[in-house]
Amino acid sequence: MLDSTGGCQCDAVRYRLTGRPLQLFICHCKECQKQTASAFGMALPVAKRDLELLSGTLKEWRRRADSGHEVACYFCPDYGSRIYHGSSLKPDYWHLKAGTLDDTSWLEPVAQAWTRSAQPWLRLANEMVSFSGQPENLSDLVKR
Repeated sequence: MLDSTGGCQCDAVRYRLTGRPLQLFICHCKECQKQTASAFGMALPVAKRDLELLSGTLKEWRRRADSGHEVACYFCPDYGSRIYHGSSLKPDYWHLKAGTLDDTSWLEPVAQAWTRSAQPWLRLANEMVSFSGQPENLSDLVKR
């Protein structure tokens, strides 16, 4: 069992994670690059029942992913920090934005997706499981 806290950049939104998350993965898709204003995004799937909002209110925005699935994105309404998103692909899970955790020292990505969209200057880890696009079966990632 894990008991960890986190929040948005301005600290108006705070949450507690009480369960064990699935494995952390990196996404190089263009949407994650835009969302993070960086080279990639990190997603930490957590069971919805294990994530408790302690303070603040999240704003919701929806978009269609390249996979065709709708993604519901939740973020701080004041400064825009994404906290998590969810999709119909894994309806019982949120994809927590790992950088919003107060303690990120224990994080270690195990896989990366959409490597064909990775920035050309980025050196990808050879020991990490990699997918050029969207993994067909997310349960394979969970097993790893």
